[in-house]
Amino acid sequence: MSSTSTVPTPEGPGSVWGAPHLPAGFTDTFTSRYVDTGEVRLHAVTGGGGPPLLLVHGWPQTWYAWRMLMPTLARDFSVVAVDQRGIGLSGKPQAGYDTATLASDLVALMDALGHQRFALYGTDVGMPIAYALAADHRDRVAPQLNERLWHLAFNQLPKVNEQLVTGREDIFFGAEFDASAGTNKLPADAVRYYIDTLAAGPDQLRGSFGFYRAIPATSAQNQERKAQRLTLPVLAIGGGESSGEGVGNTMKLAADDVQTLVIPGCGHWVAEQAPDQLLAALTTFLAPYRDGPGS
Repeated sequence: MSSTSTVPTPEGPGSVWGAPHLPAGFTDTFTSRYVDTGEVRLHAVTGGGGPPLLLVHGWPQTWYAWRMLMPTLARDFSVVAVDQRGIGLSGKPQAGYDTATLASDLVALMDALGHQRFALYGTDVGMPIAYALAADHRDRVAPQLNERLWHLAFNQLPKVNEQLVTGREDIFFGAEFDASAGTNKLPADAVRYYIDTLAAGPDQLRGSFGFYRAIPATSAQNQERKAQRLTLPVLAIGGGESSGEGVGNTMKLAADDVQTLVIPGCGHWVAEQAPDQLLAALTTFLAPYRDGPGS
């Protein structure tokens, strides 16, 4: 049974109270909380009012990736920005990084927060997690958006990647943020914040690689999921300097009702590189959900 009443309040780095350069008034709307799902303790940043909207970050980010979108979204939605299992302030167990388990984590989180049905946005590794949630828990998800991930092989290695990256987090993750950004780089302070989180201890690195090491299990799960296509509306967004049309093409393999958008001049980190364009797309796509019964 999940619970929010027996766990401490998140503080310091990784929480809203320790995150740098948040939009003005952010902590007036949003708060950090831990949720014990019974399987893992998750950290989520919540705030706003209206129908619930779950934001699932990419690799190697945390909930912080959504900071520029969250205040606007909170005007119409009850926003939940989660740190996935293994990431940020969430628990880092040795196992459970396949998408079926990660999706179940998020369902348990939303249960604990009192949200029976919710909309979902997933980016990067959040794409297959969001797909698993929509496919495995079809009665829980309203609209869904997705993006794509890259460089799978290195992150799947059983040990040597952590040995190579430890002490060189600036080089490894700095190169990831730079290469995937295209011409519009992320602010140096934001990259520094992510890297400091990842360099905080061995469990941070292990947890960040957990999703990739579970790819064989996730692939087997997807073989089962593809037998029943998604029928809910899907909005697939790609950066023009990143996956582009590939995001929509990927989702069309699994879903029947796919709208696509490519944001020109944007790399992989859409929520941070093109927040205005993403907000406009989200606002339009989620309008029927926002204005629907029970809103």
